[in-house]
Amino acid sequence: MERRSGIRITVLGGGSWGTALTVLLASKGHSVAMWEFVAERADAMRACRENKPMLPGIRIPDDVLVTSDIEQACRGSEHLLMVVPSHGLRQTAESLVRQGIGPLPITIATKGIEETTLKRMSEVAGEVLGARAAAICVLVGPSHAEEVSRGVPTTVVASSADQRHAEAVQEIFMTPTFRVYTNSDVTGVEVGVSLKNVVAIAAGMCDGLGFGDNTKGALLTRGLAEITRLGVKMGARQETFSGLAGIGDLITTCISRHSRNRYVGEHLAQGKTLDEVLAGMVMVAEGVRTTKSAVALASKFGVEMPIAGEVNEILFRGKAARQAMKDLMLRGRKPEIWW
Repeated sequence: MERRSGIRITVLGGGSWGTALTVLLASKGHSVAMWEFVAERADAMRACRENKPMLPGIRIPDDVLVTSDIEQACRGSEHLLMVVPSHGLRQTAESLVRQGIGPLPITIATKGIEETTLKRMSEVAGEVLGARAAAICVLVGPSHAEEVSRGVPTTVVASSADQRHAEAVQEIFMTPTFRVYTNSDVTGVEVGVSLKNVVAIAAGMCDGLGFGDNTKGALLTRGLAEITRLGVKMGARQETFSGLAGIGDLITTCISRHSRNRYVGEHLAQGKTLDEVLAGMVMVAEGVRTTKSAVALASKFGVEMPIAGEVNEILFRGKAARQAMKDLMLRGRKPEIWW
C-alpha cells in the first residue's frame, strides 16, 4: 500500500493508553487532538504536557490539542480513535451522535464486553453510530501503555470486516517499534483481548497466594482453553486464539508488573476486599466488569468456564481465593482436549 501523509486524528480518551497512542500518532506526523472527559484532567495535561497520574515522564507534544470539549476535539477530524473505558464507550458514541459528528472511520482500542448487553465494543459502536461510522476497526493486542510510550517493540492486530479499512489502520499506526498485523476475525479478536483480563485476575491471585510457575503455566493454558471454547461458540475462528489477540495478550497481561488486572487478583488473594483494591487504583481494571460478562456469556452459549466462574465467586460473592483454587483442582476428571 502506498504510504499516506499525516492525517487529522481525534483520540477519544485521555487515560494511559489514549495518551500513549496520542504520542505514537503524533510521532508519525499525524495532527492529533486528544479528548479527556474530565475537564480538570484535560487542563492539567494541557498545562504541563504530561499525563502525570497515569503515564508520568512521557511528554505530550506541544502541537497536540488536549481538550474536554468533544466537539472541539473532533472538528476537522478524518479518523476517530476510541480509547475510553468499556463502560463509557456507549455514552461517548452517543455524544458523537448528538454533536452530529461523522461519518468517519472509527478505530476502537478499548477492550471489554458491555455488561448490560453482552455486546463487544465494535458492536456497541456500530449500534449507536450507525452510518456515522464509515468503517469500524479494532486495534488491540499485547501492548502496555508504559512500554509503547517509551518505544519498546510491540505488535498488535488491526481487525475489521473490511480488509481495506484494516490495512488503512495498519498504515496509520505502524512505526519501527509498533508493528500492526491485520485479522478479519473481529469476534475472535475482541473476545480474546477482553476475556484474558479475567484470567489475569486469577493469575494475580496465584502470585498473591505464593504459588509458582507450574501453577501459572497451567492457569494460562486452561484459561486460554475456556476463552477459545466460548469464542468459537460465538462464531470466532479457533486459530485467532493462537495469535496476538489470544495467547499473546493473555501471556502479557498475566505476567506483567504493569497489569492492572493481575494487580487486582494479587491484592485480593492477600486479603483485601475488592472495594479496597479498586479504591487504591488510578486506572480501570477492565477484568472486574468483564468477569460478570464472561459468566453471563458462558451461560448464554452453554460453555463451561470454570476459571471465570471461580473468579466471579471471589470478586462478587466473597469466596476465598485459596478455596477457589482447591475447587478448581478437585473438579471431575476430564481429557485435556474437549469441546
